[in-house]
Amino acid sequence: MWNTLVTKIDQIETMILDIPTIRGHVLSMATMRTQTAVVVVVRFSDGSEGIGEGTTIGGLSYGPESPEGIKSAIDTYIAPALIGRDADSVNAAVHLIDKLVKGNRIAKTAVEIALWDGLGKRLGVSVAQLFGGAVHERLPVAWTLASGNSETDIAEAHEMIETRRHNIFKLKIGKRSVRDDVAHVARIKQAVGDAASVRVDVNTAWSLQDARWGLKGLQDAGCELVEQPVPARYRRAMAELSSGYEIAVMADEALNGPEDALAVVSANAADVFAVKVAQSGGLKRASEVIAIGQAAGLGLYGGTMLETGLGTAAALQLFATTEHLSWGTELFGPLLLTDEILAKPIVYRDFCVEIPKGVGIGVTLDPDKIAFFRRDVGRTITAVAGE
Repeated sequence: MWNTLVTKIDQIETMILDIPTIRGHVLSMATMRTQTAVVVVVRFSDGSEGIGEGTTIGGLSYGPESPEGIKSAIDTYIAPALIGRDADSVNAAVHLIDKLVKGNRIAKTAVEIALWDGLGKRLGVSVAQLFGGAVHERLPVAWTLASGNSETDIAEAHEMIETRRHNIFKLKIGKRSVRDDVAHVARIKQAVGDAASVRVDVNTAWSLQDARWGLKGLQDAGCELVEQPVPARYRRAMAELSSGYEIAVMADEALNGPEDALAVVSANAADVFAVKVAQSGGLKRASEVIAIGQAAGLGLYGGTMLETGLGTAAALQLFATTEHLSWGTELFGPLLLTDEILAKPIVYRDFCVEIPKGVGIGVTLDPDKIAFFRRDVGRTITAVAGE
């Protein structure tokens, strides 16, 4: 029998949500009109609950995990291994799942966030407090201009500046020719002038030759940063681009946890880390990526997988504890969706996103919205009596 003084992991429920986006979100590899999130609810033997999210971009076009695969990995492999274990030993759970399940970082993230959330709630503290305490109450937040149309993007940027919602803009490029992409970025930078910072994300679409021309043109246009211009495995090319231009080169798809972070640093293959909780494998692993970037003197940027408010809140808890985020964040995911799944939305104002207050990750779900966007009835893994 279980020791009743120890809180155990009792149930793990997974569900897939499909939420439309406010407009087409054009990336080099896909155009998104719906975001699909995997939500996890972990119930504990003392009656407490924790919630987490695992979200990717564009199905399987971005990376090796799909929403359906994330749910299956949790239901089939991760949840059965965790049921009945000590709920407060989050690190032990992380190590066990890393041992039993290779890869599947987004699936691991969803469960791990729920475990941290549950622990924070039981202790009456925020997840930020579990990671040493917040040093920020709000963080700068970028908006991605990804309609693919220059005039549409310019109008959107001006509206964001006027309403004081965003003054950092990241442009999704890489689908057109390098010349056309550079011209598109130049038009937008000229339109916003000094009122905003303009950056780009190529999502690995360029060859090294394309990237040489692209970075030169972007630098001349006043763009400040280019994210993952070439495929993740081309570290030598990333190193050449990082050393060859004043414009900052940021690693994103190249970063899948601390091991990758160390390899990128060793190869001098980036000026900036785009730290993504889901891509890192959870809050703990993302904190290790941050530590490696800090130790190497690289700039840091709080990245997103376009999570709902749930995953965004979890990421904010971690980034709130990071002293220097010199490139800000792009944690705008909830704003891209037509509806909110949180009972109380995250606050965006004065060009910043505010860290949610309260215990755990600081947010709760709206049950009616969850029921509305839920793809199926979900599956619950439950402890077997007597185990």
